Amino acid sequence: MTDRSERGQLRAELAHWRGAIAQLADLDSVAAPEAWAQLEDYLRLRLRDRLLGSIRALDAEAAVLAASLEAGPPPEEVRVALLRIRQRYLAVEATVEFYGDAVQQRTTPRLGSILRGLDTIAVDAMDALLRPLGMESPPALTYPDKGLGAAVLRAGIRLWDRGGVSPAAAIKITRHNLAHPTAIMHETTHQVAHLCGWNAELGRSLAATVAPRSASLADLWRSWASEIAADVGAFVLSGWSPVPALANVVDGPTSAVHRIRPDDPHPPAWLRVMLNVELCRMWFGRGPWDDLGEAWQSRHDPTGLDDPDAQVATSSRSVLPAIAEACTRRPYRAFGGRPISELADPARVSPVALAELSRASGDSLLTSSFLARRDSLRILAVLTAEQPLDPAAATARTARLHDWLARLAPMPLPRAA
Repeated sequence: MTDRSERGQLRAELAHWRGAIAQLADLDSVAAPEAWAQLEDYLRLRLRDRLLGSIRALDAEAAVLAASLEAGPPPEEVRVALLRIRQRYLAVEATVEFYGDAVQQRTTPRLGSILRGLDTIAVDAMDALLRPLGMESPPALTYPDKGLGAAVLRAGIRLWDRGGVSPAAAIKITRHNLAHPTAIMHETTHQVAHLCGWNAELGRSLAATVAPRSASLADLWRSWASEIAADVGAFVLSGWSPVPALANVVDGPTSAVHRIRPDDPHPPAWLRVMLNVELCRMWFGRGPWDDLGEAWQSRHDPTGLDDPDAQVATSSRSVLPAIAEACTRRPYRAFGGRPISELADPARVSPVALAELSRASGDSLLTSSFLARRDSLRILAVLTAEQPLDPAAATARTARLHDWLARLAPMPLPRAA
């Protein structure tokens, strides 16, 4: 191929990618204006500015290459730079598509209003633990998706496009648990623990608690610290309410609920559920968690199973009370020398306290904007604490919850960008 032909081909290829970059900049084609309008003003502007910043930087890089191409460098150099721009484009596209897909879920007004309410819940949950530490909570963007478990893309982490950090805590709520969205407390505590540095400190505490039984067992519990931290955060913020939803998600065949996966930060499902049951017993006494614990003990009893992972469950069972104590009552530097239970007192979300909140509030529990802003996390716990035994009751409970969430967001809807 002649130099002239090669340069012509490079111009055509570069024009293609510059055109793709220009299309990417039309964020209203990624998510509809009415979906963007369902975001709180600050979050919407911050998110769009972050995405457009990456796109502009990529466009500028392509413009520099276009000018360079006309200056006559060797075609081989231009092609290397063009392939680099193509890879950068794919990374920026992945970032834009991730957030665009999350925002686009809000096109339906009803779902959009529910998700705005969950955004508010997420920030309230982070505030409950970060404000006493003098730390600011990042904005939250919740979105529904398929699957069993929730997830979070933390605010402040470096994204695929290398254009900066994530501008919000992007929290996936599974569609089946939109009726019981307490996993949001677990995911927001991941964000909190990252910001205040609790994970490593809790890991050392867990290892020290378990070490008298076994050094290898202590190492395992240390490796599970980040997920245990998130479960503990969900407990102190919501009490019993997240535990049934957790059990629904992590249940499976007995071999699976005892399985220890290398490099997986999640404890085996049986130990995870039993630790949550132990937290409820320690703080609340007897209650419905005892029935759940008995069911899981009967269903997945590790005693006598000829399996090393099940033997870990058996060895850990007697240490769970000490672990629950270490998680909730031991002071940590991450919390200013206080236990997490001083930042968010589990007694405020005990069944007795929630029943008193419901009784004292009466009908205003679900209609008062003052109560919603003052006590959103406890009201969510009230609305999700019971486990309906038939589909009709479950449907009615979901309707009450969604009606309340749709009214929760404290600010009026902004206009579309």
